[in-house]
Amino acid sequence: MIENHFTIIPLSEGSFTVDKTKLFVPFETNKDVLQDRPAGSLLVEVQPFVIITSKDILLIDTGLGFSKNGELQIHQNLKANNIQPEQITKVLMSHLHKDHSGGISKMDRLGNYHLAFPNATYFVQQKEFEFAMEKGFPSFMTEEISVLQDHPKVEWLHGDGLIDNYIQYHVTSAHSPFHQVFWIIDGGRKIFFGGDDAPQLQQMKNKFIAKYDYNGKKCMELRQQWWEEGQAEGWRFLFYHDTKHPSFCATI
Repeated sequence: MIENHFTIIPLSEGSFTVDKTKLFVPFETNKDVLQDRPAGSLLVEVQPFVIITSKDILLIDTGLGFSKNGELQIHQNLKANNIQPEQITKVLMSHLHKDHSGGISKMDRLGNYHLAFPNATYFVQQKEFEFAMEKGFPSFMTEEISVLQDHPKVEWLHGDGLIDNYIQYHVTSAHSPFHQVFWIIDGGRKIFFGGDDAPQLQQMKNKFIAKYDYNGKKCMELRQQWWEEGQAEGWRFLFYHDTKHPSFCATI
């Protein structure tokens, strides 16, 4: 998908159900039945994005970190789109829940973890990392994200700001205490990635409050605000957990 100066590439890792155990169980839409899963199971896509801009090859969130035949699935998905992992220049992390951060690192044969995108700068809220390391399993996989600590390729963020004069980030404290969202502005067009504050198109259109959010009411209010602004300005929304709409251009 090409949007003026942007090329947007969804990197779907497939559909999953997740329940109160916080385990992501693969779901094949052509044969599995949602009602057969435990009560309260949610059906979600897991879908990082690559955005090629005039300055960077950006990766937004890093997926579950699953491997196939000894190689990270996110690496396979990138290569299927003619992008090598070494070409990623920036990794933007909305938060560090395991379904968004599993592909941050990869394990070598000796059991040591290394950054999965060695030439990229990783942008992470420092308080999010501290919270994740303290909280731990099952929401966070501390072994996989601990590689970030004291790493020279990590740029720790503190609150709101601007990266390279075209990537805005804002801490919402909505889905999780230190969750952040991104606006990428290039050539006059604006892409918005709301992570788990704004994970699906349908949630933008309804006053939906989720019990699993840190502040569900704030999430709902922010979605309404972003949807209104996005319609007025023609934002391209990216949805990490939407099984039908990976992206959507909002217009009035």
